[in-house]
Amino acid sequence: MTAAEPRGTGLETALWRAVAVYRGLALCYAAVVIAMNSGGYAHRLGGWAVLAVMAAWTGYASFAFRPAAFAPGGPGSRGRALLGADLAVAAGCVLATAWVETSSNISAGRPTLPVSWVAAAVLAWAVAGGRRAGIAAAAVLAAANLMVHAVAGTSGGIGGTTFNGIVLLFLAGLVVGHVVRLAREAEARLARAVELEAATRERERLARRIHDSVLQVLAMVQRRGGELGGEAAELGRLAGEQEAALRALIGAGPAAPPADASGAGTDLRPLLTGHASTFVTVSTPATEVRLPAHAAGEVGAAVAAALDNVRRHCGEEARAWVLLEDGEGEVTVSVRDDGPGMPPGRLDRAAADGRLGVAQSIRGRIADLGGTVAIVSAEGEGTEVEMTVPRARV
Repeated sequence: MTAAEPRGTGLETALWRAVAVYRGLALCYAAVVIAMNSGGYAHRLGGWAVLAVMAAWTGYASFAFRPAAFAPGGPGSRGRALLGADLAVAAGCVLATAWVETSSNISAGRPTLPVSWVAAAVLAWAVAGGRRAGIAAAAVLAAANLMVHAVAGTSGGIGGTTFNGIVLLFLAGLVVGHVVRLAREAEARLARAVELEAATRERERLARRIHDSVLQVLAMVQRRGGELGGEAAELGRLAGEQEAALRALIGAGPAAPPADASGAGTDLRPLLTGHASTFVTVSTPATEVRLPAHAAGEVGAAVAAALDNVRRHCGEEARAWVLLEDGEGEVTVSVRDDGPGMPPGRLDRAAADGRLGVAQSIRGRIADLGGTVAIVSAEGEGTEVEMTVPRARV
């Protein structure tokens, strides 16, 4: 691995080191078996030649198989070439048994020349590509074992030793691939937990400092502005809004991770809590409410349009409440205000006059997501806009 290549994680390094250790130990076992059985080979030197190939490849593979050759999303071109070569060498050593051994020895159930050494290729494929890759490699080596018996012309079919070896290859590919996937997921969760803990500690440190300085000053400005009245009261009102927004910011949990390729989506809560102020109260669940990124953005824009309508039609002093609900198969966001309300038919008349703020900014956005909008209003009783978006459609 050169200095320019990325270093692998501790887990990746440990996995490839384990494969290298197994390959070396299995080579020693194969050497003992070849030494014990070489006297009965049809081509005695052939057995030692196969052992030499195995030893050379073991030495090379111990250094070539590194985390840098395998990208997190799957093996790169270098990694695929290494895996292919590894499997080819292992299959070749197995097939060489048909030339080195005698037909009688193969029929008697004598193991192939590399014995358990070939399982290292299955382990490498399982580590690099998971269960499916491990099973695929096991299938190739199983076919090579069957070809040895076919070339030797054994009349009794494959023996118990060969059958057991094939089963163990498939089990190794399946189990190791599954365990590797679980280990990687556990490592990712641990890294995320450490990241969240660090972010939470930093947020708490900043919150203490802000509370001791900025928030106290804003609260004092709001209080004194209200006492003095006039332009100072407007300044106090603005200071109060900023204090509420700042408290909501430092009181929120760590930022949700970005959307990933598996479709986990975007947490809708931060898009709504950003509207919190002295006159806007935002209530959300304690747990994440995820939608696809586009859908979350459209819902957030519709809520912003509804709050803008509250400010324009009800005045700056009007109160508004935003409530986010996470249902079984849908997400509901309601925006309610304490304004004067709307007379019956007002929205229809506005649409007929070409004023399409509600029709396009709210209803249009939600309809594009396959959702519905219900608007309930009465004169003197405020207005409530309820937006429901089904998860299945977004």
